[in-house]
Amino acid sequence: MIYPHGDIEKIGTDAFMVRGSIKINPLMRITRNMGIIREDHELTLINPIRLKKKTEEKLKDMGEVKNIIRLGAFHGIDDPYYVDNFKAQFWSQPGGTTYIEPVLDIEIGMGGLTPVHDCEFFQFQGTTQPECALLLKRDSGILFTCDAIQHYGDYSYNNWLARIVMPRIGFPKGTIVGPIWLKLMTPEGGSLKSEFQRLLQLEFNSLLSAHGTFITQGARGAVINAVSAAFSHD
Repeated sequence: MIYPHGDIEKIGTDAFMVRGSIKINPLMRITRNMGIIREDHELTLINPIRLKKKTEEKLKDMGEVKNIIRLGAFHGIDDPYYVDNFKAQFWSQPGGTTYIEPVLDIEIGMGGLTPVHDCEFFQFQGTTQPECALLLKRDSGILFTCDAIQHYGDYSYNNWLARIVMPRIGFPKGTIVGPIWLKLMTPEGGSLKSEFQRLLQLEFNSLLSAHGTFITQGARGAVINAVSAAFSHD
C-alpha cells in the first residue's frame, strides 16, 4: 500500500530522502523515511517505502535501483515490491522474524561487502533481533538508522492522533533512542549501552532515521545526548 509521502529531497552529495508515513493501526499514522544513495548510475534504497507513480518515475530517472537495504528487523513491508519490480539485490542481516521476505541476496557484514564504495555498516550486537546502521562517508558523514536512533524536529507526516500520543509514549521532539525498540531489543537483564557507545565511535554530522526528520548538522552531538538520557540509570 502507498501512504502519504513527500518528494525526493537532496540531503547530501548524491544522497537523498523521501519522507513518508505508514499506518500502524486503524487510527494512527506515523512517519517513515527512505534514504537514497546514488553511485554512478546505480541507486541504493535504505529503509524502502512505496512511492506514488509520479515520484517513482522521478526515482527511475535518477538511475537504476540496484540495492535494497533493510537496516532493522521491524521494517520491510515494501522490500519485496522493489526486489520483484526492479530486480534489485536485497541486503539484510539474517534472523529477523517480523518480515521473512524477500529471500536474502547479500548478508550485511559478510566479507566486508558494501552497496557503495564510500560507506560502512555498523551492526548492533547482543540484540534480540538484528539491527544495523549505515554510515555514508560523504559531507562529513551521513548516518542512516532504522529504529535505534530517531529524531523528531517536528511531527509532520504523523496524523493528528499520533501527534497527540507520540510525546506521551516516549517520542518527544528531539533526538532519542527509540524507547519501544530498546525495550524489545534488550535481552532480559542486559543492557545495550555499550553498543551505542560503540556506535558513537563513528564520525558523522547528519542523520536520517527510518522515522522522524532529518538532522542536517550536529547529529553526533545529538546522539551523544540521546544515549546519555536513555541510559541515565545504568
